[in-house]
Amino acid sequence: MNARAPTGWTEANQQLLAAEFTRLRTRLRKPGSRPPRHGAQQLAQARAAMDGDAAIDQLTAIFGLSAFERDLLLLCAGIEMDAVLADLCAHANGRSGGQRHASFALALAELEGAHWSALSPQRPLRRWRLLDVDDTADLSTARLRIDERVLHYLAGLNEPDARLRPLLRPALPLPHAAPAHAEASEQIAAQVAAAKGKPLPVFVLEGDDAGAHEDVAARAAHAAGLACLALAAEDVPADAAERNAMLTLWQREAVLLGAGLYVDATDGLPPAARHLVEQVGGLCLVGVREPVALRAASRHYPVTRPQEADRRTLWRQALGPQAAARAGQAVDHAASQFGLDSRTLQLTAAALAPALLADGADPAAVLWQGCAQASRRRLDGLAQRLTPAAGWNDLVLPEPQLAVLRQIAAHLRQRYRVHQDWGFAAAQSRGLGLATLFTGESGTGKTMAAEALARETGLDLYRIDLSAVVSKYIGETEKNLRRLFEAAEDGGAILLFDEADALFGKRSEVKDSHDRYANIEISYLLQRMEFYRGLAVLTTNLKSNLDSAFLRRLRFVVQFPFPDQDLRARIWRGVFPAATPTRDLDPRQLARLNLTGGSIRNVALNAAFLAADAGSDVTMAHVLQAAHAEAAKRERPLADAETRGWP
Repeated sequence: MNARAPTGWTEANQQLLAAEFTRLRTRLRKPGSRPPRHGAQQLAQARAAMDGDAAIDQLTAIFGLSAFERDLLLLCAGIEMDAVLADLCAHANGRSGGQRHASFALALAELEGAHWSALSPQRPLRRWRLLDVDDTADLSTARLRIDERVLHYLAGLNEPDARLRPLLRPALPLPHAAPAHAEASEQIAAQVAAAKGKPLPVFVLEGDDAGAHEDVAARAAHAAGLACLALAAEDVPADAAERNAMLTLWQREAVLLGAGLYVDATDGLPPAARHLVEQVGGLCLVGVREPVALRAASRHYPVTRPQEADRRTLWRQALGPQAAARAGQAVDHAASQFGLDSRTLQLTAAALAPALLADGADPAAVLWQGCAQASRRRLDGLAQRLTPAAGWNDLVLPEPQLAVLRQIAAHLRQRYRVHQDWGFAAAQSRGLGLATLFTGESGTGKTMAAEALARETGLDLYRIDLSAVVSKYIGETEKNLRRLFEAAEDGGAILLFDEADALFGKRSEVKDSHDRYANIEISYLLQRMEFYRGLAVLTTNLKSNLDSAFLRRLRFVVQFPFPDQDLRARIWRGVFPAATPTRDLDPRQLARLNLTGGSIRNVALNAAFLAADAGSDVTMAHVLQAAHAEAAKRERPLADAETRGWP
């Protein structure tokens, strides 16, 4: 009775393996004999039924195995998969205890075309770890065992090696690519095709669009007919022996899976990962934020965040035609304000599309709020987000200062029209941001003005903790600033650098290495400020402490004066909330207290607590008591002129 025909490659592959094991059984039963006619016929039928090469033939071709090495690999596989063949090996090993395993001595004695070099460390069986050799015995009698990954491959299961699986994940392309990113992928794929199996350079993807690094890598690999697996740079073992073992496993995996490797080094390229990418061979792509130099041949491609025009295109593609049509010009304004990276932009668009299509939706509000929320994820971990409490009506300043603040708000509101519609962005690439200096004594309203700008424009406001930015370690301050500005670019947030002269002080005369590196930090900051497209509000008590080169790059400088008596009276009139019970308060008398707006608010709050504790309305007496406490805090007693005539 004839065996039924196989129904697919996997079944045909298993039948061919069974025929190969039958052939090996015959040799072990009758050393030196040829396979019987029916055995040869079984092999021929199994091979004819294959739709493509059998797994053993693929391995033979991939690794360049000799006929003897091929049979030795099959023998080791048969011991795991064929009980009869395993028993025959035990019988053949009888003189050494009858173990059910293969040895090199057994293979040399029983298999055709035997050659001693087959088990050399440089030959494929050991070079590619197709077989493991028990190192507790002599080489000729040592147990030979097929690697589990190779055994599964022979059986028709092509899954990543279990030892690499925790470290690797599929690198996936984004639904859409910016034109420059798509072009980079196409160029890399063309180089892979042109190489025709010759060594490839390492492809280095450089730039601040970390999410697009993986997209470019995956698109390039897929266009070249390869899968792409991603590895985090920090997961590469520092130990050289472990790293070399990992390297061998990956190199084997690359040919078995037909895959390229993407190394995600966007948080830095440690020495161990650098060694790996320099040695790995095949298709290897590495994503970095800053340029790196490798000892291996390399090609470098910029992968930066898409420019505004490309962001508009990506938004409409990612939203889909219906949601994009519903959003209308709101897409253009969102693309102008929020410099999201490619991945975040597309994920945000996909999440917002249903809300845009909902009945009664306000497209501008949906897009703005969604983008603001997406842009906060990175910046929230680097700076303190403030919820603006003050608005324009809360600012009590001379008219010239208020006029400048209104100009700043106008710049923020009309950015899209001036930069894009009127062509200023095309005419100049630098200086499109709004770096603004607020200078004045503490409590004169600098932070409140920043809050009012944020509230007026709908932008997030972040306070920068300078102690968390400046580092005593060389190079760390620049890294902190880079992370801060890149995260801020996501949403064009307002950055509030309180007491900015602590960081942006005068560049010092270089007397030692610390002075030199301090100047490097300032120069780096100036460069980042020049290209930051958002509003950076810098506050200082002493304008004279700021570096002149930095001052030249400021768009606006606003001097917050100590309030005169008229301004102080206006502040006193509005400082108590409407719900606060007050009695006989005289703003003109209160204005004689030489206090800044911030101190006036402190005094008013303290007076309210004193009145509440006394069970009465807030009176001039409560304010006077609170004013004395404020003066004591500042170590400046109240002058007689300030309290003369106090009721």
